[in-house]
Amino acid sequence: MKGLEVSGDENLLVGYETSDDAAVYRLTPEIAFISTVDYITPPVDDPYWFGQIAAANSLSDVYAMGGKPLTALNLVMFPSKKLDMGLLKDILHGASDKIREAGASMAGGHSVDDNEPKFGLAVTGRVHPDRILTNRGCQAGDALILTKPLGTGVLFNAGRSGKLPYPDLEAILPLVAGLNAKAIETALNYKVHACTDITGFGIMGHAFEMARGSGVQIELDYAALPFYPNAFKMYQRGETTGSNPANRKLVENSWEMVHGKTLAEEELLFDPQTSGGLLLSLPATEADSLLTALKEVGIDTAARVGKVVGDGTSFVRVLT
Repeated sequence: MKGLEVSGDENLLVGYETSDDAAVYRLTPEIAFISTVDYITPPVDDPYWFGQIAAANSLSDVYAMGGKPLTALNLVMFPSKKLDMGLLKDILHGASDKIREAGASMAGGHSVDDNEPKFGLAVTGRVHPDRILTNRGCQAGDALILTKPLGTGVLFNAGRSGKLPYPDLEAILPLVAGLNAKAIETALNYKVHACTDITGFGIMGHAFEMARGSGVQIELDYAALPFYPNAFKMYQRGETTGSNPANRKLVENSWEMVHGKTLAEEELLFDPQTSGGLLLSLPATEADSLLTALKEVGIDTAARVGKVVGDGTSFVRVLT
C-alpha cells in the first residue's frame, strides 16, 4: 500500500485524510504500527463495566485496521475531589482485564482532574504493511457483514433517564464489552476488501464513509440489520441521543430509504454506537462461508446486511 504522503513521509500509510479508524506507519517491509486513541464518558454507572467497555471501544480501532494490539496507555479524566477514588480503581481494573484479554500490555498512561469522569486508551498495534484494512477498499459486487447489533446509543441514554430498567441494560453489556478480536481473526482468512468499526456515526455514517472512500454505492437491507433488544422501543417512547441530528447531517443528500419507515425505525440507522461491531466488505461468494465461520467462533450476532452495488457518486440506499 502506498502512503498518502500528505505529511511528506511515504511511510505514513494511513493518515487522517480518509477518516479511517487509526493511523498506520511502516517501520520495515514486514512491520507497520497502528496508532489510535479514544475515550468516552460513562455509558453506565458501574465503574468496572465502564472500564471494560471503554477499553474494548479503544482496542476496536486496531482490529478494524486488520491488526493486533500490542500496548495501551490509560487516558484518565476524573473528578477526584467529588468521587471516591475507589471508583477509579474499578475503572482501571475493568480496562486492565480487557487489555489482558486482548493479549496486549498496559504500559502506563496519564491522568488529569476533570469535572466529569472520562476514560479511554491510546493503543499501539501491529500489522503487515501489505495486509492493512481500511474503509476505502469496497468493490462492486461485495457483500457487507456486520458483527454486532446496533442501538447502544439510545439504550445507554434510556438507562440514564430511567426509561430502561438496569437489568435490561445490564443484559447486553457482555456483548457491548466484547472484543472484535475473534471477528477480525476469522475475517482475515477471507479476501476482505474493506473494514471499519461502527461507532459514533452510526451504521449510516460509517457505511457512507466506506462508500465515499471507495467511490461506490452501498445498499443496506434494513430487515437484515441486527438491533439490540429494546432499542426500537426506546425510540418509540421518545428517547434519542444528542448525536442523531449530527449523524443525519453527515449523510445529508447522500442516502435514501427506498420504502418508508417510521421515524423511530429511521433513527436506529443514526444511533451512535459505543464499542460497536465490524462492518466488513468482501466478495459475495465468500460471505456465507465467513458468516458460518464467525458463528463457529461464537459470534452469533453476525449478519449479512447489504452489498456494494457499483461505482459512481457515493451514496447509501436502504432497502426494506
